[in-house]
Amino acid sequence: MTVRFKGYLSERHIYLVGPRGVGRPTVGKQLASLLHRPFVDIDAEIESRCGADIQWIFDMEGEKGFRERETKILEDIIFNSSSSVIATGGGVVLSAKNRQVLQANGQVIYLSASKEQLYERMRRDKSRPLLQVEDRQKVINQLLEVRDPLYREVADVVFSAEGGSAARVAKVLLDELSKH
Repeated sequence: MTVRFKGYLSERHIYLVGPRGVGRPTVGKQLASLLHRPFVDIDAEIESRCGADIQWIFDMEGEKGFRERETKILEDIIFNSSSSVIATGGGVVLSAKNRQVLQANGQVIYLSASKEQLYERMRRDKSRPLLQVEDRQKVINQLLEVRDPLYREVADVVFSAEGGSAARVAKVLLDELSKH
């Protein structure tokens, strides 16, 4: 299926924002394929460029150091690549500068899911520093309390990612985007 957008979406990046476990990279790859665009996962790009995983960066530099790297790499990708589908990290919206850059340089899609769905998806996650605690539900609730309003602030579209497989979610999302 080939989809061509006129105007706004045709030449701009599409950013997927949302909490860990919502499927930004998985849905993003599917959406990029449908649109015949490059796909970029900011977290994977950070790990690739730094030669270290996110847990190590958090351990060595703290969250502040990680967020600084995230902003630099986000800006580099935005300003030095063709129109892409970009899966951001879950905390990218914590920076006012990042929120401004995202809004000014593309279409921002907030992939959302219920707390219950996020709990289930992240039950065994061992890759994210902020979730390496005994009470994950409490941390997820706290993260959503802070981040959900920021995701909504930056979003052009809020879209539920609970509709089945990543391929199905991407197809339904694409149908939704084509209406805008």
